[in-house]
Amino acid sequence: MRELLDLLASMRFAVSLLTVICIASVIGTVVKQREPLNNYVNQFGPFWSEVFGKLDLYTVYGAWWFLLILGFLVTSTSLCILRNTPKIIQDLRNYKEHVREQSLQSFHHKALGHMAGGTEAALAQVSSLLSGAGWKAKIQVRDRGVMVAARKGAANKVGYLAAHSAIVLVCLGGLLDGDLLLRGLMWAQNKSVYEGGGLISEVTADHRLPPGNPSFRGNLMVPEGGRAATAILSMPTGVVLQDLPFDVELKKFIVEYYDTGMPKLFASDVIIRDHDTGKLTEAKIKVNEPLIHQGVALYQSSFDDGGSELKLLAYPLQGGGKPVALQGRVGNTVTLKTGPNDKDALTLELGSLRVINVENMSSNSGADTSTDVRRVDLVDTLGKHLGSGARNPNDKALHNIGPSFSYKLIDAAGQRREFNNYMSPVTLEGQSVFLVGVRENLNDGFRYLRIPADDRASMQSWLNLRAALLDTPRRERAARRYAEMATPADKPQMLPQLQATAARALGLFAGVEKTKPKVGSAGAADVAASGSSAASAGAGASTATATAELQGGLPALSNFIETEVPAAEQQRVSEVLLRILNGSLFELYKISREQAGQTPPATDAQTQTFMTQSVLALSDSMFYPSPVLVQLDEFKQVQASVFQVTRAPGQKLVYLGAILLIIGVLAMLYIKERRLWVWLESAPGQIDTTRVRMALSCTRESPDVATEFEQLKAALLKEESV
Repeated sequence: MRELLDLLASMRFAVSLLTVICIASVIGTVVKQREPLNNYVNQFGPFWSEVFGKLDLYTVYGAWWFLLILGFLVTSTSLCILRNTPKIIQDLRNYKEHVREQSLQSFHHKALGHMAGGTEAALAQVSSLLSGAGWKAKIQVRDRGVMVAARKGAANKVGYLAAHSAIVLVCLGGLLDGDLLLRGLMWAQNKSVYEGGGLISEVTADHRLPPGNPSFRGNLMVPEGGRAATAILSMPTGVVLQDLPFDVELKKFIVEYYDTGMPKLFASDVIIRDHDTGKLTEAKIKVNEPLIHQGVALYQSSFDDGGSELKLLAYPLQGGGKPVALQGRVGNTVTLKTGPNDKDALTLELGSLRVINVENMSSNSGADTSTDVRRVDLVDTLGKHLGSGARNPNDKALHNIGPSFSYKLIDAAGQRREFNNYMSPVTLEGQSVFLVGVRENLNDGFRYLRIPADDRASMQSWLNLRAALLDTPRRERAARRYAEMATPADKPQMLPQLQATAARALGLFAGVEKTKPKVGSAGAADVAASGSSAASAGAGASTATATAELQGGLPALSNFIETEVPAAEQQRVSEVLLRILNGSLFELYKISREQAGQTPPATDAQTQTFMTQSVLALSDSMFYPSPVLVQLDEFKQVQASVFQVTRAPGQKLVYLGAILLIIGVLAMLYIKERRLWVWLESAPGQIDTTRVRMALSCTRESPDVATEFEQLKAALLKEESV
């Protein structure tokens, strides 16, 4: 038992535990804590995600082994304090005045000399000097003389106790405010984790903690004009609800922005209503300025949507038709029919509304913008999630590009995809486009389809063009008009062949004509360089040619050339086919404008830019994984505040521990304990002279110690020898 106590109280054991805790803390910083399990499976794979889950790496700070190590560290440090405190107290009381005269000769700092006057006069002079210099002394009168034992810097030992006590207090505070106390209370009160979904009001008392819970940390979301009194505590396998002793009503959420559109202030005007007394208390909660009420602290953590009202337009992408008007609130679901059968119905889950989107619209991204006209630089690249205003060393041109909203489409089989669309067109590289984003996985960034805006800042012209492309009579009409325009007057026999080629190109591009699959082909060189891909469209589908040929777009033309044209002719045929396709699509665009009652398009640079982007967007849209395109028409924003609600009894212990740690570290680093001995005895044969022997010791040797000893010698001794 003595050996076990010696091990637990040893400095080596405590340092080892502290090292393990530091390593675990690094893991807890690198690996995001308390994320959904699917996120870890996508990040680490099925095998390692399960291994890491068994080791509780997703909840490091609440893991049993982490709490066990923390408990051992508290025990070790406490035993170390208990074992050394009596020695330190005894050492603080002991001036070591019993040191023999001969022992002073063995110290590093020593001196021997004389003082004028008798022993009593010398003692008075030494006592006065030491007292003025801050030394505390004790005098021992002996038969042959007087020993003066002095000490300075005793706070160094107090610093040792303060630093070690600080470690204990901080660890105890962490244990009190962590999951350990909460789990103990849940076990004692027979509470369990809630793993389902639904409304908070529908959760039974088995998953609710009473208002008197002494320690908790959760989130509370309150919409404008609403009130809430139940915080959500996240647990590894679900949530636990914490009832509060008061209601929090949000009168107004306040957000202020800089000129660039970046937010500079979040604040909430709230009313606190006590359940017991009914007393109302108005307050304003700001970031870093919490409200503390009945021992519960409310921090302004973030903000969210409180159920904004949205008016949407769902544009059909298959066969044209009028858009369908939809209405709903953020967080609700809407049924969207895309066909005559119920199996064709989609569930539209309205996600979030972002009224402000500050993005970097600078072209200085360090990449070549001339080789890929589909690349968008809102933050750094299109692959990064839009919406971030994070700074980087590059030059920035921050602009608010308007509202956006996200939604999920769920089909009858339960497959879901997330979409993020911008309400207004965005000017990118001189072209005004609508950004329509999609992603298959929540861990992936959105990939965006660029739809060009027309002269009325609308995507209707492009939608009309796409509807015309999918309509066989209009394709044939466009092919005939292109052939009539492109056929030389002296070669009228070329018209039927040119018309058939144009119709074939439009059919391949629209995906209505199929070719033989050639798996692994990359497409003709010119078509691949000029065309688009599923990756740039954000389709989330395979970019293999076998898939592309079934869906149309420029990859279908590339596959046709690879499979139908000899290798020696592919370069020439690809150039001709692209010219025919562009010309036919321009004629198709004219037809769509005629049927919409619009004037013919001008043949200028603006129309050419619009057509170039339209061709790329049409090709990409063949891979868009939805039969409808949902666009935000109007909205009425309702904001909500997210508060972090905490009751932390260990907080005061942590603060006290932090103060003690600062005091202890400063004391141990900057205060040196010094001990001084002065032996006074009558000089042999000299009545009015006192022989003096001095010695000084210090816990840490430094040049200023030698300087201090030299000053003492100069002040006391007139003649000295060693």
